[in-house]
Amino acid sequence: MRLPEPGGTLRDYQPRAEPLDLAPHGAPLTSRIVFSAAHVVADPFADTTPDGPAAVDWDSTLAFRRHLWAHGLGVAEAMDTAQRGMGLDWQGAAELIRRAGAEARATGGRIACGVGTDQLTGPADTAAVRAAYEEQLAVVEETGAQAILMASRALAASARGPEDYAEVYGHLLRQAAEPVVLHWLGPMFDPALTGYWGSEDLDAATDTFLGIIEAHQDKVDGVKVSLLDAEREVRLRRRLPAGVRCYTGDDFNYPELIAGDEQGFSHALLGIFDPLGPLAADAVRTLDTGDVAGFRKRLDPTVELSRHLFQAPTRYYKTGVVLLAWLAGHQDHFTMVGGLQSARSLPHLARAYELADGLGLFPDPALARDRMAGLLATHGVTP
Repeated sequence: MRLPEPGGTLRDYQPRAEPLDLAPHGAPLTSRIVFSAAHVVADPFADTTPDGPAAVDWDSTLAFRRHLWAHGLGVAEAMDTAQRGMGLDWQGAAELIRRAGAEARATGGRIACGVGTDQLTGPADTAAVRAAYEEQLAVVEETGAQAILMASRALAASARGPEDYAEVYGHLLRQAAEPVVLHWLGPMFDPALTGYWGSEDLDAATDTFLGIIEAHQDKVDGVKVSLLDAEREVRLRRRLPAGVRCYTGDDFNYPELIAGDEQGFSHALLGIFDPLGPLAADAVRTLDTGDVAGFRKRLDPTVELSRHLFQAPTRYYKTGVVLLAWLAGHQDHFTMVGGLQSARSLPHLARAYELADGLGLFPDPALARDRMAGLLATHGVTP
């Protein structure tokens, strides 16, 4: 194959001939709780526009969740990987939560679902933010799924300071039926969340965050930290109250954070575990035996791909995730809700293919090669 580079040149690449042997295992992971934040599959035949309601291929979307469960992973549903706030509105997310929740009950799969405030479309005060969170929390709890309280753009815009975050989150945690996961999503994933927890000073924000957890620790299962700062996550992890888990959302440094150190480790809730699902599950099963070196040997080589997919502007990582799902045969097309398949350049997508192919991620390398060649051809790249 000839793959394009950013400067407009083409270079030769020899695709891999054989995939890794990563057959579904089925048995649960034991040493870590591992969630894959899963993408949604668009309906390629829907007559819609980028600013219209999301048209979802429900059969393919739910089949992908069954794929993740078959490898022993949990599914983090209706998160930013599913294009919440970037093509998937609350109406579509609610339908996704209900359908995936029913599928989880039928198959015995572990599931946690995002609770936000994205039904708010204009300026809102903290009372409206609280009510929006309550509406979404009720939908998630009705399915029997665990709730993940996601960061709210509306709260970031309306909060006057740390006290408003403490009031809103305290209200929600007091009424939550079961312990929830609190999600701290950094501005690299969503610029509208700059200054979350009441300060752009991350040390001050961390103190506010921990104060909320300590005041309601019986209702906090864990925290998902997506700041792409391993040292900060470790410091936060060591300050968490006993019994409160840290779920890494660091798609740059996940192997070392999951492996941990003499003072603890992080569980995982990661968007990169959408394309890496089978390989990640295999690596954690190695960790289950106590073989930390073997775990790192399996997972460390994947970091280059993850850093590529999540490079700035990080919020467009979903495009690479869906590309890899198509190349791997999990869906029949490279179409995304909101037209987001156009959010990354052809050289970026070509490099994503090359890195994933080199890792052996594609169950059928020939299919991946042919599909990538077809994509290249539509951009004028001939064999």
